Amino acid sequence: MNQTKAPITAKITEVSIAIIPAGDKFLMQLRDDIPGIYYPGHWGFFGGHIDPGETPPVTIKRELMEEIAFDAPQIDFYRTYINSEVIRHVFIAPLTVPLESLVLGEGWDLGLLSLEDILRGDRYSEKAQQTRPLGKPHQGILLDFIHNRKSV
Repeated sequence: MNQTKAPITAKITEVSIAIIPAGDKFLMQLRDDIPGIYYPGHWGFFGGHIDPGETPPVTIKRELMEEIAFDAPQIDFYRTYINSEVIRHVFIAPLTVPLESLVLGEGWDLGLLSLEDILRGDRYSEKAQQTRPLGKPHQGILLDFIHNRKSV
């Protein structure tokens, strides 16, 4: 008897994340430095997993409220990035409130990263008292966004 097994396919993680421009800088989260999460101790985007039955736009609105108490008046879809592990739905949500009005509900720190920080791939955190790396996918998405914004 010849049996053929169906290939085992791992479920791909699907997230909604936000590029948050603030003038010529970008608001980012220093992720908690705990094992078991994606990019622990790295600077990354605010956002998170899409819950069952939830759409990417609903997810990013919910995540921004949960993570920084930011009710973004404008959220625009930018692009979807897909690799073998994760589908990233990327939105643009310009920062329309003072940084001091945000309440960090998740993560270690938040900060405004300059183009120099992004190109270098790291930024100093006052809370962590050290320079922490920028997650590689986040850096690539930001550089892509900056390049495309300048070419328009």
